[in-house]
Amino acid sequence: MASRSIRPVPAPSQSINPVPAPCLPINPFQAHASPLALCQPHANLLVPFQPHPSSMQSHLSIPALCRPHANIRASLQLLSPFQPYSSPFRLRSSPLALSSPMLSQPPTSADPAWVGPEALSPGWGGEEEETPGGDGPDGSGHSDGAARAYERLQSALRREGLPRTEERPAEPGAGFGPLDMTVCILGSPSTFLPVLLEGGSRCPGAMVLCLSPAWVTRVPSESSPGSWSLLLSRGVSFGRGGHSALETFTPPRRANYVLGTYGTGDPAGGWVPELTRDLDCPTGGSEPLRRRLEDPVLGRWVLAARAGLAVPPCVAFVGGARRGELPAGLRGPGVKVVRMEDGREAERAVREELGAFLGGADMEQYGEVAVRPAGWRWRGSGARSTHGKAEGAAVARAVGARLRALRDDDGVLVEALVPSARPPAPPPRSPAPRLPMALRICTLVCRSWGDRPQLCQVSCSVGRAEAPVHHGAALPQGLDSSLQHWGVLAPEQRQALATRLRAAAEATMAAVLATEAELSPEQRGGARAHTDIMGVDFLLDDSLELVALSTNSQRCLETCLLADAMGRAVGQPHGDTARLLAEAMLHRAQRHLVEGKDILLIGAGGVSKSFVWDAARHYGLRIHLVESDPEHFAAGLVETFLPYDSREHRRDEEHAERVTELLRSRGLQPHACLSYWDDCVVLAALVCERLGLRCSPPAAVRVAKQKSRTHQHLQRCRRGRPAPAAFAVPCCRLQSHGDVERAAGTVPFPAVAKLEFGAGGVGVKLVESPEQCHEHAARLWRDLRDDADHPGIGLGWGNAMLLMEYVPGTEHDVDLVVFEGRLMGAWVSDNGPTRLPAFLETAACLPSCLPADRQAQLVQAALQCCLACGLRDGVFNVELKLGPAGPRLLEINPRMGGFYLRDWILEVYGADLLLAAVLVALGLPPVLPARPAPRTHLAGVMCLGSEHGAVLGAGGALRALRELQSRGLVRLNRLFEETAADGEYEEPCLSVACAAETRAEACLRLLGLCQALGIDSPRYPVEHFLSHFK
Repeated sequence: MASRSIRPVPAPSQSINPVPAPCLPINPFQAHASPLALCQPHANLLVPFQPHPSSMQSHLSIPALCRPHANIRASLQLLSPFQPYSSPFRLRSSPLALSSPMLSQPPTSADPAWVGPEALSPGWGGEEEETPGGDGPDGSGHSDGAARAYERLQSALRREGLPRTEERPAEPGAGFGPLDMTVCILGSPSTFLPVLLEGGSRCPGAMVLCLSPAWVTRVPSESSPGSWSLLLSRGVSFGRGGHSALETFTPPRRANYVLGTYGTGDPAGGWVPELTRDLDCPTGGSEPLRRRLEDPVLGRWVLAARAGLAVPPCVAFVGGARRGELPAGLRGPGVKVVRMEDGREAERAVREELGAFLGGADMEQYGEVAVRPAGWRWRGSGARSTHGKAEGAAVARAVGARLRALRDDDGVLVEALVPSARPPAPPPRSPAPRLPMALRICTLVCRSWGDRPQLCQVSCSVGRAEAPVHHGAALPQGLDSSLQHWGVLAPEQRQALATRLRAAAEATMAAVLATEAELSPEQRGGARAHTDIMGVDFLLDDSLELVALSTNSQRCLETCLLADAMGRAVGQPHGDTARLLAEAMLHRAQRHLVEGKDILLIGAGGVSKSFVWDAARHYGLRIHLVESDPEHFAAGLVETFLPYDSREHRRDEEHAERVTELLRSRGLQPHACLSYWDDCVVLAALVCERLGLRCSPPAAVRVAKQKSRTHQHLQRCRRGRPAPAAFAVPCCRLQSHGDVERAAGTVPFPAVAKLEFGAGGVGVKLVESPEQCHEHAARLWRDLRDDADHPGIGLGWGNAMLLMEYVPGTEHDVDLVVFEGRLMGAWVSDNGPTRLPAFLETAACLPSCLPADRQAQLVQAALQCCLACGLRDGVFNVELKLGPAGPRLLEINPRMGGFYLRDWILEVYGADLLLAAVLVALGLPPVLPARPAPRTHLAGVMCLGSEHGAVLGAGGALRALRELQSRGLVRLNRLFEETAADGEYEEPCLSVACAAETRAEACLRLLGLCQALGIDSPRYPVEHFLSHFK
């Protein structure tokens, strides 16, 4: 006889009437069997059952289910589990829970095995304190769902030491406009409260909690036919300092991002799924997507087949109703799905599949299996029995019993019991018994910047090894302390395991997102519905390897937020979970806000700006392009192409008038105007001024554009500690050889001579004496007269020069996002040694090698210089040198960083400077990572036509690099199409970069690549260029 360990099922909340009832034969494979009536372990058994109390009056003749007699239960192991009968009746489903220790109903909110963290900490939504004075969301004190949710919100705020929600009267006309942001959370106030508070501190008023379906309205979308817009007439908004307000919105607010509390077990939240279906704004989940995440069969397949993770070997038996839900050929390493059909063939199929599974190679290292219900509604609960691998008959009986008791859209899962890691043994003479314990690791992952998975938090739970460790069954604890308790004492070993855990959790979410992309909008619950937050549970096995168990929707979120709250209670700093989730939601809401906006772009730029057109399409921007070249390749990539010759930029005032007239003649009314092209930044500022659009003042942009004026202006700015003058460098403007003589008496040699309005490092040279300066100026004034001589380097402003003091130190780029004078984001990158005397850029790396305090010096100096010049709104690139005495300014570029910088920052940090520039131009403060953590390290080297033209062209290196780029192994950024040399006025034609987890590894990969392709040479020593990145 097989030995089995049966987990007891919680007693039902309703009592079962013991009065005998009629009997009914049961078919275990009947397609329309009731999920609750088919519960008995043998087909021949006539089972009495009882109706639900709520339906007794109308269905008195329907029999009810009850517990089988003990002696019948004892004899079940001697009977065949597969003797199907044809039932003359179709049973009506009953919501009653069953008291049988073998089988159970899907969990409800009363099931203690799956309640959330509120079961462990009453402050997490389980406690309903009465609101003083009977105040509620409608001021009436009625105990409806919204009033109870409102009371729970007030209780949670009080426990956090925050003021109660202020109730504001309706103010007609105080609603939100088309550029105002609304992140709407529907349902339970407790699950997302920390996220609402964090989001409210970042963007006051943008986070809104909706507690009742009466507060929202679905209206047909104006922008997406077939979709719906969600309008909020009422809600609780959150601001700085933990303040909240219950507001009535007139006119209603339109949601830009929606997330609901799905499947929390709260009956009052049953309205959430329908409201979030088929919305026209980004939706961070849906009921169909939640069910996919909670389904153990689909979850195991995604974990094994799509994410490539180790899972407990398993075989699942599912009903025919799931044929459309599960992909055809659903199978992965260690995972097999068997679709069941009605009739006697099912018996043989189950026996054959179980025999193949139990005797297969996947089960060689395991000695026991567990049999449990499988389906999204069970959420990992339900009665579970364990059996030895050799007890095939007992396993078959357990499978048959469960198949008879389940709905045909559920299933039965047979999985290997993975031996879990055990803590170290107690001392030899210790009287303490050694109990078998298991460590379950809970990870929370979100879809972060650039739609990339990001691990937010990890928490652990410990329980007995012979029973599942459920969420909410134990208080969470940290990963590091748990691993130490489990005997992983070496810090490097714990770090390595944490790194593997991060990779596995993020790979799971990437696999889930890829799987969702293959679904239809109807299957996802809407075209804009995606899983933005999910949990992944792991087990640490006896060899200290990670075994992926399951995915879930919001249970890991509740566990991790509880762990964060527990840490704060003992003085730990706030974790990053709430911040990361709030940033991701706000970012998606802002992306929705810019969709369909009309953006006037001045100047298309060259090949290096090709990313602009792809990004505009990705963000849904309508670009109206003003460009001097009527044959520019971007003409067919924009909404409106407006050819206008503005290359003579000394006439930009006149150009601005004509551009505005051109817009009026076309009937164009752009929402924003900006330029990413260095030559056109002043013209863009003048057009903005005439159109009343947001931009830094034209006078400020002029000061920044002209290098000598920048330094001379800063030298007069002597307020502050330190004053901006501390970062300026002595310099003089050169328009004639007489100016050279006068400058020689002011600027010490060696000095740097370069174009006043130059770009790309063209014409920059180190001069050791006045004679060298005269010689360089004469040659430059002769060769570079106007834009036709060398397009795109500022010659439309003339060819005046400047002489400035040479500043020793390392060179760095600081890219800033500034809104209304506030720093919204900053990124520091390092440049390798330049090739003297022309100062050609050779190499770069991101993140910076500098310690945090030195990076802070550069950021502060860059910000002070921009603000002192009057640059208060925009995205700016500032070039500085850092010496022993601190930063010194080289120049300010009043536009987004060029060449590779935008792509690199997007890759490493996820923040898009292009989108940030659009948001600022629209008058919206961009939401950017508050504490950006690098995802990777990039090291790159520049290629020159003079050095590498032959290697890149006839040598095939460029073709090889493109192939490597298509496989994601390198990053290429092209400045020009051609690789021919330009002699003395040469610019880099290409940037080649490699990514890795560490800077040293990235540099090593890049060096090996350059040596293999011939980019490295004695004349161009790549190893030397990279040696500065320590």
